[in-house]
Amino acid sequence: MIVVELFLEFALLSFVAFGGATALLPEMHRVVVEHHHWLDDTTFTHLYAIAQAAPGPNVLVVTLIGWKVAGLGGALATTLGMCLPMSVVIYLLIDRWHAFAGKRWQQAVSLGVAPLAVGLVFSGATLIANAAGLSLAGWLAVAVAAVANLRFRSLHPLWLIAAGAALGAAAVI
Repeated sequence: MIVVELFLEFALLSFVAFGGATALLPEMHRVVVEHHHWLDDTTFTHLYAIAQAAPGPNVLVVTLIGWKVAGLGGALATTLGMCLPMSVVIYLLIDRWHAFAGKRWQQAVSLGVAPLAVGLVFSGATLIANAAGLSLAGWLAVAVAAVANLRFRSLHPLWLIAAGAALGAAAVI
């Protein structure tokens, strides 16, 4: 049954969701598009874009994937699969984690997760950019937006999104 498969696949993904659902985009893509063929590249990219445009948590992409694959049951299965297993594990372990505060291995784990999350998020961004089929002008817009976002902290990201939309509407990218 596809709903059970969706739950199990996303439950497994939840155990490596360092950096949130966005960090898992390459693996979600592999599972949903390449392995099971539940979606194609374009649909996957569109669902990600819709999830990012909508208000709410970044895990919304998981819900949209489930909805597209198996309707309401799929949406519930993927969302619960992504959120429930690690929530239970964290609930059971949080008190014990604080008991190990200051231990070398606990600090090593804490320090090691940050670069892992950054790498996974970057990998997801690269997957979406490649799936979007960006031209040279599109890649240039990505670079300019990244530099502007890092250089000008007071610049609200909505201005960058508006600039990208304007460039797209003018058929520049």
